[in-house]
Amino acid sequence: MTHHVYKTLELTGSSPTGCDDAIRTAIERASKTVRDIRWFEVTGTRGHVENGKVAHWQVTLKVGFTLEE
Repeated sequence: MTHHVYKTLELTGSSPTGCDDAIRTAIERASKTVRDIRWFEVTGTRGHVENGKVAHWQVTLKVGFTLEE
């Protein structure tokens, strides 16, 4: 078994449809430029309200990826 070293970065994804979609949006977008993403942790959730209804979700994530050799 090899030793794993991860670097972390913080992302905030947004979506008008829900938290799950906001998470997926952030990870899929980051995966275009960050290689070897291995895990994520939700560190915050917030939303925007318009006319008494939830209009938008924002989810902040800590994302871990492995360092290249």
